[in-house]
Amino acid sequence: MVSFKKDGENKIGGIITAMELDDRKLKILQAVIRNYLETGEPVGSRTISKYTDLNLSSATIRNEMADLEELGYILQPHTSAGRIPSDKGYRLYVDNMMVEKEREVEEMKSLLLEKEDKIEHLLKQVARVLANNTNYATLISAPTVHHNKVKFIQLSRVDEKQLLAVIVVEGNMIRNNILEVQEALDDETILKLNMLLNTNLNGLSIDEINLGMIAAMKQTAGIHSEIVSSVIDAVAEAIRADEDLQIYTSGANNIFRYPELSDGQRASELISAFEEKKQLTELVQGTLTDEKNTGIQVYIGEETPMANMKDCSVVTATYELGSGMKGTIGVIGPKRMDYEKVVDALKTMKKQIDQLYDM
Repeated sequence: MVSFKKDGENKIGGIITAMELDDRKLKILQAVIRNYLETGEPVGSRTISKYTDLNLSSATIRNEMADLEELGYILQPHTSAGRIPSDKGYRLYVDNMMVEKEREVEEMKSLLLEKEDKIEHLLKQVARVLANNTNYATLISAPTVHHNKVKFIQLSRVDEKQLLAVIVVEGNMIRNNILEVQEALDDETILKLNMLLNTNLNGLSIDEINLGMIAAMKQTAGIHSEIVSSVIDAVAEAIRADEDLQIYTSGANNIFRYPELSDGQRASELISAFEEKKQLTELVQGTLTDEKNTGIQVYIGEETPMANMKDCSVVTATYELGSGMKGTIGVIGPKRMDYEKVVDALKTMKKQIDQLYDM
């Protein structure tokens, strides 16, 4: 993690705090800055009393704000007016914000990697158990996120000509994009852009981000409107990212149990389909994109969407792990398969996945 610590600063619980500021002064300073960033107007003690959880009187807050002014963290632009942040105040606020956001992103990355390891093991086990219980070939796809929505956007400086845009979407999937900029941006500008993007885009899917909203954001961003366009393009790419679909298979050799599938050419084609997985991927993508497909699907012979499996039957089920994360479980066998047994096995497996792995 990048260190933002400077002389005269201490770091407690990951948050940078100047040695001269206690917790109460720090909370009041943060409230002044947040309110000023939202309104652009000097901030008074009565306003601050609504923004903190300290339950202090306006008089006490006025005294604390006077101390913050004396220490150089806020300014009073006019007599009897409220206060605005100084450069020193902005610096402390921005450094804290950057440390906190980097910590959140790192935690998300660690959590995601941990879950990926667990779920890969689980899915391989599901395919294996299903193949053993049915004596057919089985497949299961890793869950992918559908109808993604933006959870969080963070812009940070890489160098004078580049920004890093970290985009977190539902399912805690993270995308990093490098954005080129024409001129160096100061911390306050980056902070305001972060607030603009998150205020307008958090919780939205790409279909909900319309042209009117984009135009309004670009107008607010002014000379930095191209950065807004670049971030929205990156958001669209993150939400629609079409990564390689992970499919785990088991029991392909069970094909040889059935004479109608085990002659040389048929068996070779079926084994190739399981090894190359291209047709399996098309099958899975078809089941996941079918909005009406919410349960068990049975494909018999010519109904099977895979050209070299017309002598087979395929039974699939869609499972869901929350946050819109879905995958497909499938069983492939002869047309004379035990459909009742297979459907019962898929229903049981579909139910157990949620119990075995709590996302």
